[in-house]
Amino acid sequence: MSQQADDWRNPQHSKHKKTYASELESASDRITLQAIGVVSSPYQERFATPRQPAYAVDAKPAMITLHQGFCYEQALQDLESFSHIWVIYWMHLNQGWNPLVKPPRDKHNKYGVFATRAPHRPNSLGLSVVPLLSVQGRVLHIGCHDMLDGTPVLDIKPYIVESDVVSDANTGWLDKL
Repeated sequence: MSQQADDWRNPQHSKHKKTYASELESASDRITLQAIGVVSSPYQERFATPRQPAYAVDAKPAMITLHQGFCYEQALQDLESFSHIWVIYWMHLNQGWNPLVKPPRDKHNKYGVFATRAPHRPNSLGLSVVPLLSVQGRVLHIGCHDMLDGTPVLDIKPYIVESDVVSDANTGWLDKL
């Protein structure tokens, strides 16, 4: 067997990254983000995490530790009065993206990635609403979540029922399943 044919068995081997949008890159298209903290999670592998925080079978808590030296203790003031928060994060282990994906709920059809919650996106941004258990200094203790250990956190926002719940929303193609 050739070395090339056997490469997929090597854990160091990675597929060629898809770069559908590489032609679009220009200086004006680039955005620089700074992580504000990092997640300490019991989830070590991508395929071991719940697909969404609401699907977590076991409530495995995690911690978000914000970096020091940026007055984040002050930025967290009053956040503990909320039961849930939105966490915006970088899916740091993703490589490349796919414009069409086959989601777990429908094994027969592919959908545009923007019509799914698949992690393989043009920008590896994640967004999760999670229960906020407590805040201690620069550390947020959270409940059911879907983030890997070492996940960089980009922002945190409070979950506000009156603006975050849309009672008459439909669920697109999911309604047909």
